[in-house]
Amino acid sequence: MNRLTFTPLDLGRYLVWGGFALLLILAPLLFSKGAALSILCQIGTVMIFGLSYNMLLGQGGMLSFGHAVYSGLGAFFAIHTMNNTGWGAAVPTSLIPLVGGFAGMFFGVLFGYVTTKKSGTTFAMITLGLVELVFASSLMFPEFFGGEGGVTTNRVRGTAFLGISYGPQIQVYYLIAFWLFISTIAMFAFTQTPLGRMVNAVRDNPERVEFIGYNTQWVRYLTLILSAFFAGIAGGLGAINFEIVSAENVSALRSGSVLLFVFIGGIGFFFGPLLGAVVGIFFSVMLSEFTPAWQLYLGLFFILLVRYAPAGLASLILMLLRVASFGQFGRIGKPLLAVCGAVLVGLLGLVMGIEMLYHLTLDGANGSVLTRFGQAIDTKTAGPWLVAGGLMLAGILAYRKFQPGYYAAWSDVNADIVAKQRGSMA
Repeated sequence: MNRLTFTPLDLGRYLVWGGFALLLILAPLLFSKGAALSILCQIGTVMIFGLSYNMLLGQGGMLSFGHAVYSGLGAFFAIHTMNNTGWGAAVPTSLIPLVGGFAGMFFGVLFGYVTTKKSGTTFAMITLGLVELVFASSLMFPEFFGGEGGVTTNRVRGTAFLGISYGPQIQVYYLIAFWLFISTIAMFAFTQTPLGRMVNAVRDNPERVEFIGYNTQWVRYLTLILSAFFAGIAGGLGAINFEIVSAENVSALRSGSVLLFVFIGGIGFFFGPLLGAVVGIFFSVMLSEFTPAWQLYLGLFFILLVRYAPAGLASLILMLLRVASFGQFGRIGKPLLAVCGAVLVGLLGLVMGIEMLYHLTLDGANGSVLTRFGQAIDTKTAGPWLVAGGLMLAGILAYRKFQPGYYAAWSDVNADIVAKQRGSMA
């Protein structure tokens, strides 16, 4: 006898995905000034790239230094398709990211079979050699890679469909937002598949996976192929957005950047690369417009994050949400605010000192006066240096004063939460 069953609606999941879609739709309305649209487009492509990389590192434990190979080669094939007046003209701009995706998948099939033969450090070193090989090839074959100047294109091609020509940046943004949403859903769905669960098992205990009869190399290989597909989609979108692809797209620098961004966001969480992309673009694009020391700030931020939150920004957010969900945030609110205030004071002094030092060493020929936020600072006088040193000292002393109280409050709150959880389970 068949029995009727009822599965309750997973309202939370629909709210999360609906909110994500709504955020993508409304983002250009919230950030509509200056180069905001261009920055949003870059964030979208880096989000897809980061999520594809996290399929390897976060879900499969595969540290790759060559993931830019798949996004870069996908971008090259996408841009050549856009420039091809023959069969390429039949591919509408909206589907160009798929060209990049399938190109990335092809090279994932080609290179992945070799790289996934090994795991751990050996896998990482092979991928590093692979990215250097492809980067060198990009300079050796200028007919395809365009040499040092790269390959350019015009994204306004063919007849406009429903008035969409991809000339205005807003149209490019919504194309990237569409592919970001679809790709994010697809990569999240992968985590719920048997292959997605199996690659987690290979990451955690490959010997046990082999013992129950699975080929760990094939699990890693199939995961890399799918990851390369989404990396290629990101590359195709980048080709549309920038209208140029160069050797830098297949360089170790690009691979290192996505590794850094994913670590900042949190490799143990699916949405970690989304946060990492926002922070990474903030440092590399927005902050670089104001200071030449942006790489130093990025490095310092990364070191501090690894030191105090090795699981990334996502772990910090979830820990605070956990405390708030148990109604305990008020107990840590004031100590947390005091610690953050002390850190900000110290950072203000540190930034002031770094900017003055950079000005003296790199821009001293233009005079000793540094202008930041409308304020003129003479870097050859003692006053600004004393102010910077005083702010750093005040921040350090205030941190040493407030940090023990915050740590005690945090420990007490977490002990109470654990006790409540045990009581509810009893």
